[in-house]
Amino acid sequence: MPTPDQCQNMADIRAEIDRLDRQVIALLGQRFAYVKAASQFKTSETAVKAPDRFQAMLQQRRVWAEEEGLNGDAIEALYRDLVNHFIAEEMKHWQQSQTEQA
Repeated sequence: MPTPDQCQNMADIRAEIDRLDRQVIALLGQRFAYVKAASQFKTSETAVKAPDRFQAMLQQRRVWAEEEGLNGDAIEALYRDLVNHFIAEEMKHWQQSQTEQA
């Protein structure tokens, strides 16, 4: 795994970007597994949406992004979209479990 400075050409750079993206996607898959697992501990739709937690999470991701030299607005937007999708999926999972328990 060469560092960016060690890459000799665009093929090297693209290969490393692809490798990193694959890792990021695998980690997002793991994150999603935790989101689905969390639904078993939620007692209401409000708990699934957890608006206060959502806002606090976005703010923390912004801080982490800025610590890494990234644009906080861009990372917040990325996480807002990602987590809104995960919340919608968690809601489906939660609603299904409620139906099964009834």
